[in-house]
Amino acid sequence: MKQTCLLTALRNAAKRIPIGFGFALAAALLPLYATAQEVNLGTANNFAILAGSGITVTPSVNMTTINGNIGTYPTTSITGLANVVLNGVNETGNAGLMLTAKQDLTTAYNTAAGLARTATLTGTDLGSLTLTPGVYYFASSAQLTGQLTLNAEGNPDAVFVFQIGSTLTTASASSVVTINDPSPSTAGISVFWQVGSSATLGTGTDLEGNILALTTITDDTGSTVDGRLLAINGAVNLEGTTDNILPAEQSAPDNGGTLLLLGSGLAALFAFGRRFSSLA
Repeated sequence: MKQTCLLTALRNAAKRIPIGFGFALAAALLPLYATAQEVNLGTANNFAILAGSGITVTPSVNMTTINGNIGTYPTTSITGLANVVLNGVNETGNAGLMLTAKQDLTTAYNTAAGLARTATLTGTDLGSLTLTPGVYYFASSAQLTGQLTLNAEGNPDAVFVFQIGSTLTTASASSVVTINDPSPSTAGISVFWQVGSSATLGTGTDLEGNILALTTITDDTGSTVDGRLLAINGAVNLEGTTDNILPAEQSAPDNGGTLLLLGSGLAALFAFGRRFSSLA
């Protein structure tokens, strides 16, 4: 009886939906998979602040708040920690863990730098731009004045990578805003700023994403980062800022794999439905 019901259901599905629909759906989902770019932070993903030559926190009217772990290696000096509200763990004393995290950060940096480019924006201020998921290249420095809008286009696996040859500088009160994101609470989780030298965030900047800098990162008064400040060789300097680490379990994008599997499964279902229909 159960077998008869199953065959009937499959036969009805096959009659209502053409067999080619499942394959068409899978084909339509393939571009999502092909264009998604993943930058795996590895164990560096566990840090809100990761530095190479120390962390410095300058006293400010507002306490610096870090919602996540911190660490610096091989230089282990941290100054101004009394000016920090640390909702995480200082892992600096764990040499083995720090070494692995720095190695993983270097690997992630090189991965981001090597991704195929979607567009070249050298000489273009990021302010007032609206960008869709992709890899954006600056041969030298990058400037953000005003608001940059990242349009995720409803794709939960949308990834934005900025390859910057030298410095990243944001003007005061600049911001990065994500729109059409199915998971707005984790906006910035798949935004990566690969910076060839140093990054400086101006006063009151509101940034989304993970900064992977070769040397120094400076975050000025009143700035907020929904992401990570990760410096390979240099220091991370903070002043009355807020850094919010993004959920670790969501840091690696699905890259469309779930949707691709769904499309393939539908295609198989319709194909077998047609076959069973002919046998019934």
